[in-house]
Amino acid sequence: MYPEETLTKSKKGKIEARHYIDSGKFVRYDYLDPETGKKSENKYKIVLATENGYEEYFVIPMKQKNKFLMLRGEKKGRRKILKNGEIVDIFELLSINE
Repeated sequence: MYPEETLTKSKKGKIEARHYIDSGKFVRYDYLDPETGKKSENKYKIVLATENGYEEYFVIPMKQKNKFLMLRGEKKGRRKILKNGEIVDIFELLSINE
């Protein structure tokens, strides 16, 4: 039923078909202490532009090496971030018109 090229084996040994959900662009940013310029917390946020808008996720490293917890965040709308010393709008980076 599914093409051979889409099949993969899970760590549990189960055969699964890779299935498209959606695609788009993303912006990833972290948080700095404005007084010191150092990271304020060991987390970052990903804003994904999808075919139907956008989604937001916090990515938090776990104690185990190379393991991360990804939590869906509340949609915060337009906001500005600092990119190479320049103030930019996230939605402009993602080409979102909301």
